[in-house]
Amino acid sequence: MKAIRRFTVRPVLPEPLRPLSDLARNLRWSWHAETRDLFQSVDPERWAASDGDPVRLLGSVSPARLAELAGDHRFLRRLAEVTGDLDDYMTGDRWYQTHSGELPAAVAYFSPEFGITAALPQYSGGLGILAGDHLKAASDLGVPLVGVGLLYRHGYFRQSLSRDGWQQEHYPVLDPNELPVALLEEPDGTPAQVSLALPGGRQLHARIWLAQVGRVPLLMLDSDVEDNNFGERGVTDRLYGGGSEHRLLQEMLLGIGGVRAVRTYCRLTGHPGPEVFHTNEGHAGFLGLERIAELCEDGLDFDSALEAVRAGTVFTTHTPVPAGIDRFDRELVAHHFGPDTELPGIDVERILRLGMETYPGGEPNLFNMAVMGLRLGQRANGVSLLHGQVSREMFSGLWPGFDPEEVPITSVTNGVHAPTWVAPEVFRLGARQIGAQRTEDALTVGGSDRWDAVGDIPDQDIWELRRNLREQLVDEVRVRLRASWRQRGAGTAELGWIDGVLDPDVLTIGFARRVPSYKRLTLMLRDRDRLMDLLLHPERPIQIVVAGKAHPADDGGKRLVQELVRFADDPRVRHRIVFLPDYGMAMAQKLYPGCDIWLNNPLRPLEACGTSGMKAALNGCLNLSVLDGWWDEWFQPDFGWAIPTADGAGTDPDHRDAIEADALYDLLEQRVAPRFYERGQHGLPDRWIEMVRQTLTLLGPKVLAGRMVREYVERLYAPAAHAHRAMDPGSARELAAWKARVRAAWHGVTVDHVETSAATATAELGSTFGLRVRVGLGELGPDDVEVQAVSGRVDPEDRIADATTVALKPAGGPDTEGRWVYEGPLSLDRTGPYGYTVRILPAHRLLASGVELGLVAVPSEGTGEGAGVLMR
Repeated sequence: MKAIRRFTVRPVLPEPLRPLSDLARNLRWSWHAETRDLFQSVDPERWAASDGDPVRLLGSVSPARLAELAGDHRFLRRLAEVTGDLDDYMTGDRWYQTHSGELPAAVAYFSPEFGITAALPQYSGGLGILAGDHLKAASDLGVPLVGVGLLYRHGYFRQSLSRDGWQQEHYPVLDPNELPVALLEEPDGTPAQVSLALPGGRQLHARIWLAQVGRVPLLMLDSDVEDNNFGERGVTDRLYGGGSEHRLLQEMLLGIGGVRAVRTYCRLTGHPGPEVFHTNEGHAGFLGLERIAELCEDGLDFDSALEAVRAGTVFTTHTPVPAGIDRFDRELVAHHFGPDTELPGIDVERILRLGMETYPGGEPNLFNMAVMGLRLGQRANGVSLLHGQVSREMFSGLWPGFDPEEVPITSVTNGVHAPTWVAPEVFRLGARQIGAQRTEDALTVGGSDRWDAVGDIPDQDIWELRRNLREQLVDEVRVRLRASWRQRGAGTAELGWIDGVLDPDVLTIGFARRVPSYKRLTLMLRDRDRLMDLLLHPERPIQIVVAGKAHPADDGGKRLVQELVRFADDPRVRHRIVFLPDYGMAMAQKLYPGCDIWLNNPLRPLEACGTSGMKAALNGCLNLSVLDGWWDEWFQPDFGWAIPTADGAGTDPDHRDAIEADALYDLLEQRVAPRFYERGQHGLPDRWIEMVRQTLTLLGPKVLAGRMVREYVERLYAPAAHAHRAMDPGSARELAAWKARVRAAWHGVTVDHVETSAATATAELGSTFGLRVRVGLGELGPDDVEVQAVSGRVDPEDRIADATTVALKPAGGPDTEGRWVYEGPLSLDRTGPYGYTVRILPAHRLLASGVELGLVAVPSEGTGEGAGVLMR
């Protein structure tokens, strides 16, 4: 019989055990081994059955066992120690509190998904895991972050396979009362709520759930409340589900409702209000509109409010392809804003203008969430050096007249939260070398360029560690594979072969990620005979563990999964290659440490960062990857191998895949496998172990989320907070009025004549010439602009590369024609073909960059000095 109603029965803990509840509700347990060990000792069998979730564990332990523990003095001593450690962690000074300089009182960090732990399944892939690692690292560093997201009642989806290998999706209902979250409540005990106005007089209400991620509160909005109609209750049903309007409502709730949730949380708890708002991808971009509306209610006009909001906003883009960005029909967005709907005090046209693709190649009727994010954020970044470059090119249309390298999008390369992803065995090896506290500090705060202590670990210990981790992975794979085949309909008698799947002494390759086409899950199958030879090699075999989910609406991705599964089902190779369904955090934490090689073969440059290889590297796994994302930035032959690419513009896609697959096979056959199986005089693979050692010593400190968050604080959050404080209402009005005046008058700004003191077309390195420029400023004055000399090496078309800019100084004017003269030196600091030009940019003390307005005046053809080429 089926129950007509479901509710959660919470355990009543004996008084001495009450601290267990606090420990279970703070998600620090997910990366703190001592806390997990304590919970495991409560009841090891139930701990395993609860998949390592303390909330589920405490809900299943018998009263008799709880009574027994309440009288166990040894357990109570451990409980007191772990509770005291958490208290110290939550209240003590950390990196942020000891950092010099003016830092934000608080930062609000918005993301559509957060991967904190498998016990809180609110993520689909890399974006969510990155957001979770950002929160954990901020907690470890003491950064006063407030996370904001949605609570999806079905999460993303659970994946299984049909008998013929087709992906099947399942959406289990998540009961928040069974998750490590608690309702945010008003002083009278009623749930705190936020509301949005919808067309037709309807309302979208949402409760606020609080997940405590160490020191960082994570606010999660949930629309499944009785005050909503059926349709509105389903707004937060699934992550990345539904059609356009469904997604738009999710993003309005995340952005607008999220700001209101932050204000509510700060009111109820006394938490400092955020000075900086960080938008993790464009999904939360509407947060800027809500903040503009707040300021307009306080008396600012729209343009001034926009300047005030921009000053304290950071926008991070994660996608290198336009298809990865949410875009909505203009009319759909207009339908949800304005009179009788949301933000009625703001003109709908002003809202639309922020997101419209008003640049060459844009779709004029589409509202682009990333474009809005860039227009609402004074500071923006990509997530690796290469991705920053790709982003500048992709969004250069927003800054016409500027070369892509000057587009104001910087980069902060992603990192991963080492305490979450480093296997306990790896941590213990480090602790044995330098002590537990120093190891923990190295993995969380970071700050050093090298982990030299790794050099003192004996080869034998490193190799035994790697073998132990590989063996654990083999055991895990067999358990998961057996469960998968049972789901596919196989009987016990058919599954005896699984006991021989994988070998703890064989070179093990991992490949696990989402399955869009650009990640090329099946590139390894390009030449199946050659792959079979590698898998079955008599002296140097390889084995491969593959996992990944295709989006439910992506049949192309599902076909790739099926193709891989069918190959792995072949009795000839099924002991050497496996596909594990339902890839998630719990599987990943076993997979990364157990692999010897982490394979990544996307189409370059479509991988924005690709953090899975970082997690593998922290466990001594070597990377075998296309030079994309973070690997393009930090690859060295000491750390692994680079797969050559054939990414020229004229290369046929099928031909390119064939070339790159051949390169992959060649590397495996000729370099990777021989290096793994080669033995030195002590019977160990000395050269392989040295690569593991170099990976940990030199790459380990780079890939930390602690390093990433410190960069965000110093390079983006602190400047944004400074700009936010400077942008008081008077300054905001001043800047808005100045921008309007400059835009209106810019047509009158001209470069009229350029001359230098250079007498010849050749000169010696280190020479300095005088530069004299005559400009027209129209209705503007010298205080409104900066006149610059831009110089550098030139290509055959006279385009300046690697440019140096020098501000010129006014030397006289205005003359009778209203022209001004600017002068300055031009230093020749490099050899070869060299050229210069002159340009005029807007200048104001409150601008983050002269490029910000997208306005520039340059010489017309033939304005003096032969177009500015000095030497050839």
